[in-house]
Amino acid sequence: MKGMGMMPQQKRKPMSEINVVPYIDVMLVLLVIFMVTAPMLTQGVKVELPETTSEPIQSDKDVESIIVSIDTNGAYYLEVGGETSNPMDLAQVREQVARILSQRTQGEVLVRGDEHVEYGTVVRLMAELQSAGATGVGLITDPPANPK
Repeated sequence: MKGMGMMPQQKRKPMSEINVVPYIDVMLVLLVIFMVTAPMLTQGVKVELPETTSEPIQSDKDVESIIVSIDTNGAYYLEVGGETSNPMDLAQVREQVARILSQRTQGEVLVRGDEHVEYGTVVRLMAELQSAGATGVGLITDPPANPK
């Protein structure tokens, strides 16, 4: 008989354990990334968007309204009491609005933006107005040409 004197070869048992250390490392890195980015995602400008069926904003008759306009080219204009300024950049608008609002108790500012202006330009303006002390920012729109 062959092989009687030889020892049978030992078969290796397959390892049934999973090394989870790399997965824990990846999970902790992802956790740190999400913890850092989560506060950034919640920041934003609080805006009350007008609806087409909404009533006009009632403003105080004694207080001149502050209107910031943005034309198609992205230039800013400040209108206070019917007087329109020359084109300004964003820093000048912020400075002027902060100066005007420091003398008032009401901090409402209205934004009149051309419909072809990029959304990001309007959002940057609204963020600057908020940091200048505006308590509320309204958007000026035209009523639809043929209401339903």
